[in-house]
Amino acid sequence: MTNNLEYYKVFYYTARYESLTAAAAHLAISQPAVSQSLHQLETAVGVRLFVRTSRGVKLTSEGELLYTYVKKGYEQIVMGEKKLAQMLNLELGELRIGASDMTLRFYLLPYLEQFHECYPGIRVTVTNAPTPETLQYLEEGRIDFGVVSTPFQPVSGITAVKVKEIEDIFVAGLKFIQYKNKMLDLQELERLPIISLEKRTSTRSYMDGFLQENGVVMKPEFELATSDMIVQFTLRNLGVGSVVRDFAEEYLEAGRLFALRFNKIIPKRHFCVVTDSRNPLSAAARNLLGLIYKTGETEND
Repeated sequence: MTNNLEYYKVFYYTARYESLTAAAAHLAISQPAVSQSLHQLETAVGVRLFVRTSRGVKLTSEGELLYTYVKKGYEQIVMGEKKLAQMLNLELGELRIGASDMTLRFYLLPYLEQFHECYPGIRVTVTNAPTPETLQYLEEGRIDFGVVSTPFQPVSGITAVKVKEIEDIFVAGLKFIQYKNKMLDLQELERLPIISLEKRTSTRSYMDGFLQENGVVMKPEFELATSDMIVQFTLRNLGVGSVVRDFAEEYLEAGRLFALRFNKIIPKRHFCVVTDSRNPLSAAARNLLGLIYKTGETEND
């Protein structure tokens, strides 16, 4: 068996066109070079593959058998090259992203909309999960990159780029109007009915950590899965909601909710794009990240 696949390429086109001259023209080589390649292949496989006819050449029965397999293989290679070129040109492919409800809604969605308008052939899969799970999916190679919120533990090989500043606040409805425009001590939170996210989220971890540093232990009356539900519970005066400002902004502007003020500022956090150096990015992922980094201010961690 020959190790030179070029012989099979010459064999394929000669069999396809049933002509040495046509094969040579397609391959942009001389007719003697075609004849030499076919001779080398016949020597390697130990059997004659073509017979000459008045109109050109014709496969022998052995040649026909070999051609049925070579045809499938070669055309699959050509198709593979075509699909690869389409992928590199962003005509097709898949983009896998990890994001939470918050990072998707308040940061990533406009970029995905713009990307899809430019490259409709790219299939986009968004795995919706909190920050810890998104980082795990990234380590496992299940996503190309993630958009997460700080804080999170640094992971070897994972790079985080800050892309948007976010602000954590406590919001309340009319039942708690006596607290509006009043400067509060953080200790007051221990006496208020608090509505917060579940503990497995980065938002909850951040707020718990900040309050504990200031001698406050938050014991929520309601622990919910989404910030949208926190806002809805707060609108119904079931307690004081702990959320990122973006979720409550509409109701703050409308006057249906107000933000509590404290004598100590809650430090702001960030959305971060996270990538894993051990997982090469696809062309689609590189392009979307280029769009994100080009249009927004970033700061490497």
